[in-house]
Amino acid sequence: MAKSRAYDETLKQTLTDPEEAAEYLNAALEEGDPAALLLALKDVTNVHGGMAKVAEAANLNRESMYRMLSENGNPRISSLDALLHALGLRLAIAPDKSRPTSVA
Repeated sequence: MAKSRAYDETLKQTLTDPEEAAEYLNAALEEGDPAALLLALKDVTNVHGGMAKVAEAANLNRESMYRMLSENGNPRISSLDALLHALGLRLAIAPDKSRPTSVA
């Protein structure tokens, strides 16, 4: 019988694919909990070389990245955009089909 892979190894392999990473982050966004998104961003960051490497690629301070991706992190939009760009991803807006299109 073949050995099953550890969850972490499978997650690492999966999140190296930008499409899979995007789906993983979108699923975290759908949770509606900002902490879930930050944890997912931390997972993707770790897979792509860790905080130091991604912070350098994003032109962000490593300590700021740790704070930004902590459970109580509150990243600026510019920092989030830089982080996503360094990971080969981008921020996008889509209509919420479960809500009415008009606020009025």
